[in-house]
Amino acid sequence: MVNAVLRMIGNVSLSTLTRPKGILKETKKMIYSKPPRNKIGAAQSFFVMSVFAVAMLTPAAWILHHLPEYRQRSRQSPKT
Repeated sequence: MVNAVLRMIGNVSLSTLTRPKGILKETKKMIYSKPPRNKIGAAQSFFVMSVFAVAMLTPAAWILHHLPEYRQRSRQSPKT
């Protein structure tokens, strides 16, 4: 079954599928374990999360609020 999958993928050897250990070692070198320079408080975190939520939910709320108007427009006959 593995050979069939590899044939479907193309020119992929088994060693490329088992290589994530080497990649993981390279990425660990870039991670630093120092404490942050500026600590972020609870109020700043709450503010940022609320702004993000508003930015994500406002377009959906606008569409849902105006959904009856959109339905009425689609029922009207198109003007030619």
